[in-house]
Parts: sequence; structure tokens; C-alpha cells
Amino acid sequence: MRKSHVCLALIFAIGTVAFIMPIFPSSPLNILLNWGLVSVVLVVLAIVAFFFEFEGAAIGSKEIALVAMLGTIAAVLRIPFAAVPSVQPSTYLIICSGYVFGPVAGFMVGAITPLVSNFFLGQGPWTVYQIFAWGLVGVTAAYLRRFGLNIKWLIVFGILWGYVFGAIMNIWFWTSFVYPLTLKTFVIAQLNTVWFDTFHAAGNAIFLGLFGKKTIIILERFRKKFQWVTFKPSLEPGPDGHVLGS
Repeated sequence: MRKSHVCLALIFAIGTVAFIMPIFPSSPLNILLNWGLVSVVLVVLAIVAFFFEFEGAAIGSKEIALVAMLGTIAAVLRIPFAAVPSVQPSTYLIICSGYVFGPVAGFMVGAITPLVSNFFLGQGPWTVYQIFAWGLVGVTAAYLRRFGLNIKWLIVFGILWGYVFGAIMNIWFWTSFVYPLTLKTFVIAQLNTVWFDTFHAAGNAIFLGLFGKKTIIILERFRKKFQWVTFKPSLEPGPDGHVLGS
């Protein structure tokens, strides 16, 4: 059995136990049930599963170096904008990386971004959730390529992820610092950051609109040079007749 599959099996088992245990309030195991801790463990296992997938991918040292370089660039892009609430230029580069190089490489670029940048901005339990959230940005961006979507749809994708990223980070805050964990407190926690998420979404739209197409063209050259095998997508013209990356 692949190591990543073991991680997924553990995620399923821990998640199932965590949701079933409240049904048995007299069980002594309920003492160990801490939703903040459980959520962190599940996120860490998901991250480890992707690392194992990357480890097992048939790529060489040049490809690994390229992924590390893109992750480092994304981290460096984040630091100068730290003073501007939730404006994250690194998200646009992660989207472009996932689109060009596929889901596993996209996840790794997203994972490296907070891991490196937080050495300057501050490490903490939130780093794990940032790794997971930005990693998912790279993963989901890879599947846009299958539809041959143009830059306008990529901008819409960036706007959506501005809010989804915030929702994932709010789950960390909600499970760790809010009591009781109810639908009402969850909604309040999400609404409290809507303005910050809007800044993130707007920043994604601006960076993708200005630099997205050019960045993808550059990354495509590296992909062809390294003969990087991801999907075999159809780069058909999008709704406005333009092919993204051409």
C-alpha cells in the first residue's frame, strides 16, 4: 500500500471516530476529544500524503529544483505585502504553477510558500493551515487546465479562492479558540473576516489579470524544456476565443 493511501486511511479513521464519539458521552475517550487538535492532525496527515505523492513522482533533480524555486519566489512575493491586510501576490503564482505543472507540483509550491515566508513573518499553528490552503490552491488550479479555460476564468478562480482560503483559515480559529462550536459561532467567525477575504480576492484578480497570462507562458517554456508530464489537456480556445498561455 502506498504511503499516501495510509495517510488517507488514517484521516478517514480519525475523522470517523471524532464524529462518532459525541454520540457516546459516557465514553472515557471523550476526554481526549479536542476539535482543535483533531483538525490539526487531519490537516497534517493530508499534507504528509501530498508530500509522499511528490516523493513517489517520477521527476528529476531539475524538476525538484524548479518547484523549490517557484515556492521560494512565491514566499518572497508575500513578504513585501505583509503590511497590506490579506493581499497575497503569492496566490497568483501558486495558481499559475499548479495550472502548468499539475496538482502535486502545485501543492508543493503552495506548501513551500508559507513554510519559507513565515520564517520572516512568524511561524505558528496557523502555518499548517496555510500550507494546506495554499496547497489546495495549487491542486485545484491544475484541473482548470483540462477545460482549456482562458484568463478571465482564471481570474474568477482566483477571486473564489480568496474567500475559500479565508474560510479554511477561519476553521483553524473556530476550532481552536471559539466555544461552543455551533453553526452560529461558525457563521460569525466566517463573517468577521469577509473584508480581509475580499482584499485577498481582489488582489488575486489584479495580479492574475496583469501577470497571469505572461507567467503561464514563461512556465510553459520550462514545462516543455523539462518534458514535464502532467495532464494531457486540451488547450482549446476559451469563451472569448483566446487560448490561455498562447
